[in-house]
Amino acid sequence: MRRRPTVYGLDIETDTTENGLDPAVARVVTVALASPGYEETFTGPEHELLGELDQRLGQLEPGVIATWNGAAFDLPFIADRAALYGMHLGLHLQLDPSITLRRSPLPGHEGAYRARWYRHDHVDAYLLYRGDVGPSLRISCSLKSIARLVGLAPVEVDRSRIHDLSNEALHAYAASDARLARILTERRWATAARFVDKLVTPAPAPPAPVTRRALHAISA
Repeated sequence: MRRRPTVYGLDIETDTTENGLDPAVARVVTVALASPGYEETFTGPEHELLGELDQRLGQLEPGVIATWNGAAFDLPFIADRAALYGMHLGLHLQLDPSITLRRSPLPGHEGAYRARWYRHDHVDAYLLYRGDVGPSLRISCSLKSIARLVGLAPVEVDRSRIHDLSNEALHAYAASDARLARILTERRWATAARFVDKLVTPAPAPPAPVTRRALHAISA
């Protein structure tokens, strides 16, 4: 039997001072990486934390990066912010129009992406679980809702005020979300394996952000 690959949960938190959902105006303030047995958080100046994250992923044993809505948010957000600094990450994104979105795409983007980061595959656990919670069940498919539904205890904060959190609280929150993405993926690996992204053509360069507004975000 083929061994299950190592699953790494990944979650980003962004600056909510202005609009934390727009990579043209908001920076990434922390990224959490949850591996089996330990968790890491990357903070500090944005270009440094993105570089450290990229370097770390290049060092890890090849596995599967699990996100929650990372196909439409976390990964293209990272790509946009890295592009501002002229950084060439090992992250490759490929737009996939077949991924149905239930809300507007990330500003500056047309939809969601399939992804690979160096030798790691990617799976968006949100896409795996959202088919289980249709409108008739009246259950949100947010990460926290699904986690509570299966008996897990997520760290809760006011998501709109990330900028007010202490470093300790921010790290705990991001690490909790990364850990939950990993655990929820592992719990349904037999199905999750079928949701792992497949890049069938050479991956394009990460998408460029809206330059003028983005440069303003860096200088602010």
